[in-house]
Amino acid sequence: MEKLSITTLAVSSVVLMFLSVASAEEIYGRRLDAKAYSLEKQRLSHFRFYWHEIHNGKNPTAMTVVQPPLNATGASTGFGIVDIIDSPLTIAPEISSRMVARAQGLYTSTSQEEVALLMVMNFVFLEGEYNGSTITVMGRNPVFHEVREMPVVGGSGLFRFAQGYAELRTHSFDPKIRNANIEYNVFVMH
Repeated sequence: MEKLSITTLAVSSVVLMFLSVASAEEIYGRRLDAKAYSLEKQRLSHFRFYWHEIHNGKNPTAMTVVQPPLNATGASTGFGIVDIIDSPLTIAPEISSRMVARAQGLYTSTSQEEVALLMVMNFVFLEGEYNGSTITVMGRNPVFHEVREMPVVGGSGLFRFAQGYAELRTHSFDPKIRNANIEYNVFVMH
């Protein structure tokens, strides 16, 4: 009788393990109802704002955290520099204009041939219906091209499942102190 109980217990354990693995595999990849995630009503939005990068003064919005060695190759392109940013996004080119969001993230100079940045940042919205939501942008920014484009790779809040692109144009740039004012036009499906 004791053998039967141990055997029954062992077989039951194997069956339960098999069922739990099968159940976990079913959950691993499954179709969801798009309506439950408000995806049947996607909309296209356009945002235009000005990004202010300030490296000097009492309250810089960009800070170099990695500086390559002086004798490094690609020194003229800044190759290897890493900056952290928390830059205001305003509705007009003047920094005194209304701030609607902040660009928070980092960028690094990744080219030895030209000034080109890999940028990773969130546009954190501060007002209106978008307050608290973010748009995430990540891509290559060849700084001295007249028009640049970077992909929108996601977002949060009202921008959950976001995709799209950001188009950049330099409004002003001071190469001595690296302060910049960049116009962003962001087209996003959300």
